[in-house]
Amino acid sequence: MASAGSLQGLFFALYCSESCPVNFDRDTFLHRMAQTSPFPFDIAIERAEGIYLYSPDGKRYTDMISGIGVSSIGHRHPHVLDAIHRQLDKHLHVMVYGEYIQSAPNQLASLLTSLLPPTLNCCYFVNSGTEANEAALKLAKRVTGRTELVSFRKSYHGSTHGSMSVSGNEVKKIAFRPLLPDVRFLTFNETSELSQITNQTAGVIIETIQGDAGVRIPSMEFMQALRNRCDETGSMLIFDEIQCGMGRTGKLFAFEHYGVAPDILTLAKAFGGGLPIGTFISSEAHMKSLTHDPMLGHITTFGGNPVCCASAHATLEVLTQEKLIDQVEEKGRYLQSLLQHPDIREIRRIGLMFAMDFASAEKVNRIVARARENGIILYWFLSHPYSIRMAPPLTIGMDQLKESAEMILDAIEHS
Repeated sequence: MASAGSLQGLFFALYCSESCPVNFDRDTFLHRMAQTSPFPFDIAIERAEGIYLYSPDGKRYTDMISGIGVSSIGHRHPHVLDAIHRQLDKHLHVMVYGEYIQSAPNQLASLLTSLLPPTLNCCYFVNSGTEANEAALKLAKRVTGRTELVSFRKSYHGSTHGSMSVSGNEVKKIAFRPLLPDVRFLTFNETSELSQITNQTAGVIIETIQGDAGVRIPSMEFMQALRNRCDETGSMLIFDEIQCGMGRTGKLFAFEHYGVAPDILTLAKAFGGGLPIGTFISSEAHMKSLTHDPMLGHITTFGGNPVCCASAHATLEVLTQEKLIDQVEEKGRYLQSLLQHPDIREIRRIGLMFAMDFASAEKVNRIVARARENGIILYWFLSHPYSIRMAPPLTIGMDQLKESAEMILDAIEHS
């Protein structure tokens, strides 16, 4: 006999199938939802599964950008869905961050810190990557008692006020000045400039792999010199792994490639498995500075949302238990080997994080449009319009990579 709960769920599903309308109206999207540019991607998506997106008319798209680095284990991974459903049956939001003991955030904090160096043993869960970076900057100032922040040209750390202040693309910032004072920019991967980090520097924020600059990969020498300089000056080193973390580079965390660890680590995007969550992580001693003088040094209503934490915990389990990360470099090399065309000026890659350079932004736009017609989702970069962004789900198979490469090459050839 069916339980009352299962019958209730069946009745609700039947009701929704007949009574809950769907709305893919383009005018509503364009005029009742605020836009971010005059040229949105402008396709309708009804459902998603694995590496694929589906339009209301059934057209299939291969998501070669993982929703901009979010769906790294594919869309609607069964283990993640199961964790979300189990948490939904218990409770949603019950209190602002940091007051009630809840199982889902506890489980996530325990697993995450077990995978990190001992100095990164205390997590604060927030709502997004930009909030994680905002809070990391505050923590660096609070711990050191200093004011200067150092970042790198062409970097991207978010679109809120503080995160924008330490992002390196002036074109995106100029309309919103004045921004935070006392911010200094250095050249990424230029060891000779690290002497500009001084005992006045509170924190240095850097993408371990620069993302929106078109996948810029620093040298071992630079990263180790940066760590040493921060140690010399007592400055807090912040690694922003919002784009490059969570297995994307072939390591769970990109800093593992360099034999160094940050004082503060920020994660988001793929961290949530498709739900909105970010985190900044440091030592317990550093984090305690946010609890006094003043109390509530960083607060957030929805940070540590239990459903999002359950999803993030399940995502980490998938990454570590299904051995996906062990396959990332092999898949990246294979896809790169297939992408041979005279119009490709350069490919920069680490793991399954790609930038393909072309002669012009116009060429890039034509390729992206043609690929969309072919059923392949590609994208561009905020700070490097001559490059195409690719970051497929880590779950993508070799046959799917081959099929995708063929459609991408067709788009290049006919653009």
